Amino acid sequence: MIDYQFSYGDLEIFILVLMRVASFVYVCPFFGGQQTPNLVKIGFSMLLSIMLFGAVPFTPLDYNTVIGFTVIVLKEVMVGFLIGYAVKLCELIASFAGTVVDMQIGLSMVNIFDPNTNEQVTITGSLYSQVLTMMLILTGMYQYILRALADTFTLIPINGAVINADRLLESILTFLRDYIIIGFRICLPIFIITFITNVVLGVLAKVSPQMNMFAVGIQIKIIVGLMVMFITVSMLNDASNFVFINMKELMEKFVYSMQSG
Repeated sequence: MIDYQFSYGDLEIFILVLMRVASFVYVCPFFGGQQTPNLVKIGFSMLLSIMLFGAVPFTPLDYNTVIGFTVIVLKEVMVGFLIGYAVKLCELIASFAGTVVDMQIGLSMVNIFDPNTNEQVTITGSLYSQVLTMMLILTGMYQYILRALADTFTLIPINGAVINADRLLESILTFLRDYIIIGFRICLPIFIITFITNVVLGVLAKVSPQMNMFAVGIQIKIIVGLMVMFITVSMLNDASNFVFINMKELMEKFVYSMQSG
């Protein structure tokens, strides 16, 4: 016979675990996102919270009023939000690289609707984002993200989050620097080839001024850009791995910025 008791104190801890997990799922693009129905996100958050509840270390909560418990809930929401937001920021690198590519080959005005963000994005940006999502599944990176969420309950106990503004600001500034570097590394082959193409078209415009290089150059840059994208598609594997490494570092820095001491 199984004798399992679930007290009022256990309910408080479960609510706090659920708040951290639910805020993470709501922000994280792979597990949540705008395209995922709310019932699915709620069900996945409940299931994950039930699985983590028995393994979460905690100490008795110290609060006296409803406002005190609300503050604890907001702290747990903030922890889950920052962990999920680290994943979301790294996913935006692919969209940034695609935007630069489309600006170079002349497709920047062609936008499509992205269900993940409910925004208009460029074609190549959407393509790179989908490739990054598929690589996240194939490489098992989603397992690391879930393990990282589970480890936060050990590194940042319930009601143990302390925001260090200096550490958090340093993490964000470091990421913004790496954000541009990684994005340009992804689109660097296309950027160089289109730059050389523009130089050649400029020389031809001087040699043969009677030719309309503006009209001819649009088609040439699109053809050259698509050919380079087709040739360099095998490099997206290494680019995705580079993004995942940055994703791990950013999650670790965010957790470090919320630890006490």
